[in-house]
Amino acid sequence: MSVGDDTNSPRRPRVVLGVSGGIACYKACTVARDLTEAGASVDVALTASATEFIRPLTFETLTGRRVLSSLWEPGSSLDHIRWPRESNLIILAPATANILARAAQGLADDFLTTLLLASIGPVLVAPAMNDDMWANRATQENIHILKERGWHFIGPAVGPLAEGPSARPGRMVEPDQIVAEALRLIRMEDSPWRHRKVLVTAGATRESIDPIRIITNRSSGRMGYALAEAAYARGADVTLVAGPNSLRAPWGVEVIHVEDTNQMLRAVDQRLPETDVILMAAAPADYRPRETMSQKLPRDGETLSLSLEPTPDILATTRGRRKRGAVIVGFALETENGTRRAREKLDLKGLDLIALNVANEAHAPFESEMNQVTIVSKERTTEIPLLSKREVGEHILDAVEALF
Repeated sequence: MSVGDDTNSPRRPRVVLGVSGGIACYKACTVARDLTEAGASVDVALTASATEFIRPLTFETLTGRRVLSSLWEPGSSLDHIRWPRESNLIILAPATANILARAAQGLADDFLTTLLLASIGPVLVAPAMNDDMWANRATQENIHILKERGWHFIGPAVGPLAEGPSARPGRMVEPDQIVAEALRLIRMEDSPWRHRKVLVTAGATRESIDPIRIITNRSSGRMGYALAEAAYARGADVTLVAGPNSLRAPWGVEVIHVEDTNQMLRAVDQRLPETDVILMAAAPADYRPRETMSQKLPRDGETLSLSLEPTPDILATTRGRRKRGAVIVGFALETENGTRRAREKLDLKGLDLIALNVANEAHAPFESEMNQVTIVSKERTTEIPLLSKREVGEHILDAVEALF
């Protein structure tokens, strides 16, 4: 998601990407590309060791900007001062044990360490090294020093290293995680979402008929996941309560997995007292069997009748127990009279906004990367065209932010 306007905009964020010498250098190329595509101007600083893995031309091609690896390059005499002063964020990815030790001790013996010593803004570090090197007391003491200075760390992760499999931390986290954390740090300094508690529900629930069969619906959970990801990027502290799905958890978001509607209700109830924004994008099952069989019902060729009862209306049951001043957003899927029914739900459930989907032959939001909604409040309706669910999520969060 873009964090800035066009290239000449004064709001376009500046990022310095410091790359030190390790095999994870190849991931830094993706970080540089994705940050550039997200709207940032990315200046890359390489250590001499990093240039043994990746040529400066690679980063210049990906960012469209000059790349520096030496204090002695003509025309760059003050760039080690200018770059950190003009940047919104410095990222070290990969950050080797060596660069962390030099930074902790305040050494300034090349372009990157001199730049770090001149920096006064936020620094995001993505360590990458052998697991024994990461666990070494010297490395841990250096990390402690840098954290006390306010540096932010992401990872390392557990996974295969250059020398083979490992069950301990050392591997650099994935580029998309670094980019997500970087965009959050850039945006959150002046963001009205900074550390607001946001609760998102996502996906369908499953109500058991017997140990094998269930009642559910077609909700994929993608809209809720997109909202959680977007809210985290704005600086919120996000909890996602999700029904069964195969989606990858958004970076930085606490995910609570539930199976049925009662479990989702309990998870929501537990977090109501502290929640500033509730985004109820889930599609809980409306009905469940009155009786769940303990053994699988045999197929005997006869007609099977099930007695169903309504499940709890999670959003309605939260009324009266919500945090004072919390913004509540519901989601509705209708096939006809959508706006009228959405406004009825606004009053009935005490909501601030409803994101209305209309299901028809031309558009069905199920199991799709795209969505088209109408944001309904008591005063107005706002039509959001067919966009990616992440983009739709940004529009919904803009409408929420206007209520802060």
